[in-house]
Amino acid sequence: MLTVASLTRAELGKRMAGPGLRLQTGAFITQVRTPIASVADGIALLYADYPLRDDAQFADFHIALSRPPGLRRWFRPQVRFEYDGGSMFRPLPLDQAFPMFEWGLNWCISSRAHSYLVIHAAVVEKDGRAVILPAPPGSGKSTLCAALIHHGWRLLSDELAMIRLRDGLIEPLPRPVSLKNASIGIIREYVRGTVFSRLVHDTVKGTVAHLKAPGASVARAAETARPAWVVFPKYEAGTAAVLAPLAKAGAFMQLAANSFNYTVLGQAGFDALGDVIDQSACYSFTYSALDDAIATFARLAQDPA
Repeated sequence: MLTVASLTRAELGKRMAGPGLRLQTGAFITQVRTPIASVADGIALLYADYPLRDDAQFADFHIALSRPPGLRRWFRPQVRFEYDGGSMFRPLPLDQAFPMFEWGLNWCISSRAHSYLVIHAAVVEKDGRAVILPAPPGSGKSTLCAALIHHGWRLLSDELAMIRLRDGLIEPLPRPVSLKNASIGIIREYVRGTVFSRLVHDTVKGTVAHLKAPGASVARAAETARPAWVVFPKYEAGTAAVLAPLAKAGAFMQLAANSFNYTVLGQAGFDALGDVIDQSACYSFTYSALDDAIATFARLAQDPA
């Protein structure tokens, strides 16, 4: 199967500005159209290993990024995100076009993929068992995820834990890891040789950049995993790494609060979330040093199934 890397940069830009690019990420096919060079640059760099699905008769999401007409094309230029022909969000500065693509695709999946319980969480896997890392912004979730996937864990997702309703398995959605502010420099130093998108400043999240997903994780995007641990991480400067057991009732409520569609799914959502909690060991985790965090998760992986 052809990948994004099979196209030259000129071919990629021409296709994206014209009929669009059919890109497969995990179980989803997205048709992307845009004439904006920075979006094509980001896809060429960070999605090089992902399959192209020109053979697919159906795309799950049809999205476009375009520049608004009128004076905004020249004065403080902007970008708008369109889904199925409709503009879904307020325009952002043109410099933020690639982050808007990432954020918009997250929105498409979290608000439309109701054959899954979708939780705002990173997910990593080892030996078929997955750690779900739900956390609010600023908790260090993505920094921890970025470190783990370069120290023996497979990336399933940085943002969206996709729990299949039919069997409770986690569907991989390996995409670039979103990092912001100080986390960008921390991971650059901690994991040498990683590939980042360019820095984008002054977004609603501060300075952001996206880390390329490991090629091995992308290649294994069809391999599901079962939930084994739910760990609520929190970065606290100067603290020792502490993994503390968490009562399952409390973990259930916290996980429900981090779900995008728990209430939409009703009974099916309740049952799916209950099954995740039933089969998972639940913990809170505070950390400051990534070395200590890596060691803690290595010990966690040795727990008997």
